[in-house]
Amino acid sequence: MKLFYNFIGNVYSFLIKCAIFFSPKAKMMQKGRWRLWKKLKSELDTQGGYIWIHVSSLGEFEQGRPLIERIKRDYPSEKIMLTFFSPSGYEVRKSYELADVISYLPADTILNAKKFLNMVKPKMAIFIKYDFWPCFLLELKDRQIPTYLVSAIFRPSQLFFRWYGKMYRYLLTCFDKLYVQNDASKELLAKYKITNVDVVGDTRLDRVIKISQNGKELPMFDKWVESSNTPIIVAGSTWPPDEKILLNYFNKHPNVRLILAPHEFDDERILKLTSFVKRPFIRFSDANSKSILKKDCIIVDSFGLLSSLYRYATFAYVGGGFGKGIHNTPEAAVYGIPVFFGPEHHKFKEALGLLESGGGICIHDQEEFDRYVDDMLMHKYKLESAGKASHDYIYANAGAADKVINDIFKK
Repeated sequence: MKLFYNFIGNVYSFLIKCAIFFSPKAKMMQKGRWRLWKKLKSELDTQGGYIWIHVSSLGEFEQGRPLIERIKRDYPSEKIMLTFFSPSGYEVRKSYELADVISYLPADTILNAKKFLNMVKPKMAIFIKYDFWPCFLLELKDRQIPTYLVSAIFRPSQLFFRWYGKMYRYLLTCFDKLYVQNDASKELLAKYKITNVDVVGDTRLDRVIKISQNGKELPMFDKWVESSNTPIIVAGSTWPPDEKILLNYFNKHPNVRLILAPHEFDDERILKLTSFVKRPFIRFSDANSKSILKKDCIIVDSFGLLSSLYRYATFAYVGGGFGKGIHNTPEAAVYGIPVFFGPEHHKFKEALGLLESGGGICIHDQEEFDRYVDDMLMHKYKLESAGKASHDYIYANAGAADKVINDIFKK
């Protein structure tokens, strides 16, 4: 089994090396891996004893972050080793202050797994959500290093549960405990005699609560909000199908203002987007405290602002629901506002929970969006009711990080 996964790992690593000629992301990843062993040798404590936490990218880091913060709060002498697969996560968080060592994960081969574990000497390993690397997991199991999976969701359509997925499903036996988000995941695993499972929810909810309580200071936006008492739509992580609906409504309703944070904001993308805006707008990168006051729409072309911007919203719109799937609904819902999103939301537990509670609104087309927004603007009690439902859902389902750490450390 190890030899098969080793072959797959080597092939995958070779493909990444080939991709550097046409993919900036692959080039960045490979550049980080070239320096990886030298970096680890210079930064690691030779005594080892690290709690190793692995995340795929930035989203999974936000799910793992409450665990790191809780460990450092209650067990400050523990050392944290944090690894990333994706450069979009590593490059943003490579200086994260609560991790003692931060690096890319080496390619998933037998030799790399052995070398990495020999250097890190972890006392335990925690994988967040979906990132399964067979050679590392099998080596951790062989060495009897306690290994945990946190904030996972399992569905029948996944490779583990298909007729040809038995060998991949075996990897789940490498975990001493699987902390899953919902009962459906636990029930599915039980059908395959995997019973070392606890339902704890999603650690991301703990993170969004903390962000909402310690939001960034945004004085320009504060002044813009104070300059008019009109309702504000804050739309985050949007794609063109989302923007078409949002801008059609915005262009026809002068009584509403818009903060729009597209998922991608290179110059070509922003130029195309703004060609559809028929009212005064400004890019955040071009704005100052005076010029921003004259605009009805702000196009956010900067990273790291969205989670704090939702606090200004009368309504939130979370993009991606007309494509592969919606983005982060909890970071909007935590502010106690109605959260709109498109129809591709069925794989997202929080979106389903928000819909059930009444805090989330799924829209399928322009007509639905217009009708819902107009109705809530006309009937304030509906707006307040949906907002309260969003807030209550987030706070009622928080606490996963405490449950995981208390269990792991048997507190």
